[in-house]
Amino acid sequence: MRTTLKRGIGRGADLNGNGHAVLPPRVLTPIARYRQPPRQGRSVARRIAGFFLWLLVIVAMVAGGAAGGLYLYGHDFAAATAPHSRAMKRAAKRLDYVAPGKPAVALVLGTDHRYVDGKDPGRSDTMMLIRSDPASHTVSMLSFPRDLRVEIHCPGRGTWLNKINDAYATCGPSGPLETLRALTHIPINYLISVNFVGFIRVVDKLGGVYIDVDRRYFNNHTGPTGFAAINLEAGYQRLSGKQALDFVRYRHTDNDLFRVARQQMFVRAAKEQLARYSRFHVSSLLGAIKKNVEVGRAGGSGVSLSTMVNYALFFHGLPGGHFVQVHIQGLQGQSDLYTAPENITNAVQEFMRANAAALNEKYRPKVHGINPRTIFVTVLNANGVTGSAATAGTQLHERSYQILQPPNKLPADSPDGWNHTRTRVFFDPSQKNAKAAAKQVAKLFTDASTGPLTPRFQPYANGAELVVAVGKSYDGSLVGSNPTAPPPRHEPPHTIHNPSATRSLMRAIRHRLPFRVEYPTVIDRSSRVDPEPPNPRVYTVQGHRMARLVFSTGSPGEYWGIQETNWGNAPALTEKNFVRHFGHRTFEFFYSGSHLHMVVLTENRTTYWVVNTLDDALSNETMIAIARGLRPLR
Repeated sequence: MRTTLKRGIGRGADLNGNGHAVLPPRVLTPIARYRQPPRQGRSVARRIAGFFLWLLVIVAMVAGGAAGGLYLYGHDFAAATAPHSRAMKRAAKRLDYVAPGKPAVALVLGTDHRYVDGKDPGRSDTMMLIRSDPASHTVSMLSFPRDLRVEIHCPGRGTWLNKINDAYATCGPSGPLETLRALTHIPINYLISVNFVGFIRVVDKLGGVYIDVDRRYFNNHTGPTGFAAINLEAGYQRLSGKQALDFVRYRHTDNDLFRVARQQMFVRAAKEQLARYSRFHVSSLLGAIKKNVEVGRAGGSGVSLSTMVNYALFFHGLPGGHFVQVHIQGLQGQSDLYTAPENITNAVQEFMRANAAALNEKYRPKVHGINPRTIFVTVLNANGVTGSAATAGTQLHERSYQILQPPNKLPADSPDGWNHTRTRVFFDPSQKNAKAAAKQVAKLFTDASTGPLTPRFQPYANGAELVVAVGKSYDGSLVGSNPTAPPPRHEPPHTIHNPSATRSLMRAIRHRLPFRVEYPTVIDRSSRVDPEPPNPRVYTVQGHRMARLVFSTGSPGEYWGIQETNWGNAPALTEKNFVRHFGHRTFEFFYSGSHLHMVVLTENRTTYWVVNTLDDALSNETMIAIARGLRPLR
């Protein structure tokens, strides 16, 4: 085989093909690379745009990673707060389901398990129902004294009478759940257990809570037969976790009724502090919560992350004055307390009517829809709870609806049994406006549906255009207030004009305060200045000077006071309900349920608070009279 080199065709040969090399070879030209058309240089604008594009990509990657981390942390938090003890899992399975967008009720248990309790559940000195209503955007609280004597319900056992805290000590969390459900007939949707160690840690992570301490609390007699040590002076102040726990658990010189009031006061203060809490420290707060709190829902599982977020946003966006404390009325006894079940659903409208009565204003309720006096209703029991049909019928009658009984001595029971989860309102299509009337009545019941009257329910109507089958969603009360119920009557204030009782005391501290001092010229008739020193007390909170004057009504545990400060944006002042003007003076009203708990006068860049007793023993009229009687020292 011949090669091209031998034939003289190659890099070292001449082109004549004779095979002879030509040395040295010709100089080879370099390879030229080019582009058509020639590439232009990048402009400054394109370089800047490119920089920001990559910056945006990097930010998106970091944000995505952070969001993913928060998402995973949130799910970890939800899993950590799910029921993990066997007793909580069993209790959570007994909870009621809540319909989307409907009011939800949570039972909060403050638990304390000590070494000496061994395998026993321990004790629960705090039992509180918290009801959130998205329709009216309100939250209501109803606490139960641990000494309240009730019928104890425990799964798998018979009932017996004892103090309500025996329910937890004997049966664990299922005990108070079933006992309170039987006592109040309120469906309970969530169960929250908080131990006292967690209480302290959560409060400390919040940075403490601002609480209005009504009087001097002191006790150093501790030990097995004594009480917890406590040393708190009167006045609005910030309490640490340990101080807050001592305050809400104190029972040395008063009784369990005042302990309940202090518990509700703490919950309200915690809500105020949470609204001011820095979002940058949320992770540390959640860490304290997930180690000490268990939250269960119907079915026995924990609460999902989305549900937690929704409730957190709901509480955070709660308007001022929509956080309502409801006290159980009619409590009697000393070591053992007795009372009837109380209704918490009408709290907001009740305190609006009480406000009108206290100001001696005429209350004019608005009436919408079909006149109830023209609507005839037959009410049937469809939930198996004795007396529920009679109770619902009575409440409808109080709202002017015409109530009929089933004909031919038929029992007022649903013909298809007592297992109706929801209340059903049937209407007679042959009667004018019956469908609209059914929708109007359904709004008075929690989770009710409407539909045409079926052949099975037709015999029970007795000519009525509506037949109401009361289901298990009925909690013993109707939604909203009764517009036909008379408002509370205006009562004269229980006061006496006695400016000399405090004028010299306030004059003695005037030089220690950077604002104009005022003193009460009108006080409660049965009260006197509390002899426990220092009274009045002058102190500083967050750089703001304050003064507190304490009065005693003479009844154990009942103290009211006057707070004066130039701290205009104190957390306690964010939850006002009403503003009223008397002459040139402006007063803000702060309610606890239907009771006026605080009246604040604002003038000369200073606030002057008239604060009721823990159990709101002073009447609304008395509170307003004292506030209007405040006068500056001359």
